[in-house]
Amino acid sequence: MIAYIQGVLTTIDSNSIVVEANGVGYHIACGNPFAFQADINQSIRIHTYHYVREDVQMLYGFKTTEQRSLFAKLLNVTGIGPKGALAILASTSVGDFVSAIEREDDAFLTKFPGVGKKTARQMILDLKGKLLEWLPVENDDSTLFYEQSAPDCNKQVEEALAALKALGYSDRELKSVRTKLLKEETTSIDELVRKGLAFMMQK
Repeated sequence: MIAYIQGVLTTIDSNSIVVEANGVGYHIACGNPFAFQADINQSIRIHTYHYVREDVQMLYGFKTTEQRSLFAKLLNVTGIGPKGALAILASTSVGDFVSAIEREDDAFLTKFPGVGKKTARQMILDLKGKLLEWLPVENDDSTLFYEQSAPDCNKQVEEALAALKALGYSDRELKSVRTKLLKEETTSIDELVRKGLAFMMQK
C-alpha cells in the first residue's frame, strides 16, 4: 500500500489533484481538492489509500491519517463505496462523524449524499464502538467530557483521565488510553489511573 506521496502539488481540479514526485505525476482523487489550494506549486505530503479492484486502480488522498483510516473503515460498510466515503469525509470532520455514530444520530448521517436510513443504520451497526479513539474531546478546566453511550460506566473513566491529564498527558494520548480503560471491569478510580499509566508506558 502507498501510505503517502510527498512532492510538488501541480494541479487541482474539482475531483482530484496531481502531485509530482521524482518526475512522476500522481493523479489523486480527493473529497475536497480545493482544501489544498494554499499548497499549489509547493511541496506537500498527502496521505493516500491505494484502491485496487479487478477493473480499476485509484489513489485517494487525505490531509490526515485519521481521514484515511476512516475512509478505509467506511469501505467495509455495505452500501458505501469510494465515492460515498469521500463525500462523507468532504462534508464533515472525523470527530463529528464518530460522535454521530456513537449517539446513533440517523438524522445527521442521512444528510450525506447517497446515505438513506438503511445505510445509516448499517454504518452504526458496523462502526459503533470501533472508532472511540477519534471521539472529540472538550476541555472544561481539568475535566474531560466525551459523548457517552453509558454515562454511569464512563464517569469513573473520565475522572481517571482527568487525573492523568493533571500529570501532563496530552488529549491525544488520553483518547487512545480511554478506549482501553472502558474495557476494564474495575470502577475504582485509583485502579483506573494505575492501569492508564501502565498503558502509557506500553507505547
